[in-house]
Amino acid sequence: MCQNHSITVDIHTHILPETWPDLREKYGYGGFIRLEHHRPCGARMMMDDRFFREVEDNAWSPETRMKESDRDHVDVQVLSTVPVMFSYWAKPEHALDLSMILNDHIAGIVKRYPKRFIGLATLPMQSPRLAIQELERCITELGMAGIQIGTHINNWNLDAPEVFAVLEAAQDLGAAVFVHPWDMMGKDNMPKYWLPWLVGMPAETSLAISSLIFGGVLERLPNLRIAFAHGGGSFPATVGRIEHGFNVRPDLCAVDNDVNPREYLGKFYIDSLVHDETMLKYVIDLMGEDKIAMGSDYPFPLGEHKPGNLIRSAGFDKSVEEKLLGVNALNWLNLKKEVYV
Repeated sequence: MCQNHSITVDIHTHILPETWPDLREKYGYGGFIRLEHHRPCGARMMMDDRFFREVEDNAWSPETRMKESDRDHVDVQVLSTVPVMFSYWAKPEHALDLSMILNDHIAGIVKRYPKRFIGLATLPMQSPRLAIQELERCITELGMAGIQIGTHINNWNLDAPEVFAVLEAAQDLGAAVFVHPWDMMGKDNMPKYWLPWLVGMPAETSLAISSLIFGGVLERLPNLRIAFAHGGGSFPATVGRIEHGFNVRPDLCAVDNDVNPREYLGKFYIDSLVHDETMLKYVIDLMGEDKIAMGSDYPFPLGEHKPGNLIRSAGFDKSVEEKLLGVNALNWLNLKKEVYV
């Protein structure tokens, strides 16, 4: 670590256990992910018998992750599950069981390497009661820092009363919330060119932010520490349109919250994963240098392959660079830098 004790924290990294039970066999129906270890240090993620993604051992090995983090000058990774594991479509009791497997795994890694990793839990969000139960276990018993949730929960957007109950519990427990796209809208209309990931994912995050703003959730939960993946998706680029719609059609937009959407800029966090220096500088101007935290989407192809490089190469003042690389992340997580230095 640097002599001046600056710190680099990557808030957006995904991890899986190396093995877990056969969920189709355990629960009696399919649709779940399994790992097919077909070569040394590599595996196929399979959805039943359909190929989903090839992964390397950095998807499950904390030792490999630490070696690569050292190479990339990343001090701490925030661990969250791969969103396809959310399983919000499954029976609630099975999603709870799977969440506990994943959360115990992440908590175990953090316990083994407490200076290198911070854990976010996944929850069975299709059952608010079970989600709050697991949230409480993860924060109070496992010592995790927060949760990762999807941009929507089946047919619920994030302004749904069912989701509000979980977010309120997160606020009350002091848990950070990381919102990540999954099950992208319109994917059936985008069968080619990887468009669900390129077009659907950014739109999903804008849907999530807009739902929280227009639904009054951020208004009612002012102490909720919430962050959004992929630089806030398409929200930052379209906030002018969103504000204009609020102004010209309040009868449609301001039905649950009469506060201008622009008032919420600077009241939530986004990660830095925008792949473009001009866009990074724009979101900093838009939201403030205290609300952008480095996130790479490690270890996946759409992520930043040299985590933090976009920030480091942009020519920011040292104080701003330190905020973007680590200080803001720890503020979002409500953790002390001294623990990790």
